[in-house]
Amino acid sequence: MENLVPIIRNAVRAVVVRGERILLLKKNGGDRGERYTLPGGAQELGETLHQALDRECREEIGTKIEIVDLLYVADFFKQRKTDPPSTRHLVEFLFLCTLPDNDYVAQNGPKPDKSQVDVIWVDVADLETMAMFPKALSHLLPALQRQQTGVYLGTLE
Repeated sequence: MENLVPIIRNAVRAVVVRGERILLLKKNGGDRGERYTLPGGAQELGETLHQALDRECREEIGTKIEIVDLLYVADFFKQRKTDPPSTRHLVEFLFLCTLPDNDYVAQNGPKPDKSQVDVIWVDVADLETMAMFPKALSHLLPALQRQQTGVYLGTLE
């Protein structure tokens, strides 16, 4: 793999499902255009995975979460727009989470990602037609309804 950044980063993601709907970040900008991602982000030095996920959700979706279980672990090689172009190796930890506030209204938190434009609830059945990032999530997340969890997924694309 060319121009691989030498440091592997851990990233945490919240899979928040309510009935048949899942909570997603809507992003826009850059060469990727409109896309949808799970709330979460990079683990910082000295944080546990749970602390990182709680911090990221407070920043991006404006509420704390309750972590239920680890669902998936996967490698993800994210292309970066650097000069020269480079690739960041991420180890993604996807956690099933709930929201302690049953009346939570999807909204941007106080510190959204730079390309984050909204937080939305989406029908799980619609994921396969959406521009998910990484793309593999559009097929992976509906598997939650079929109880396929706790798996190392290999590499996401």
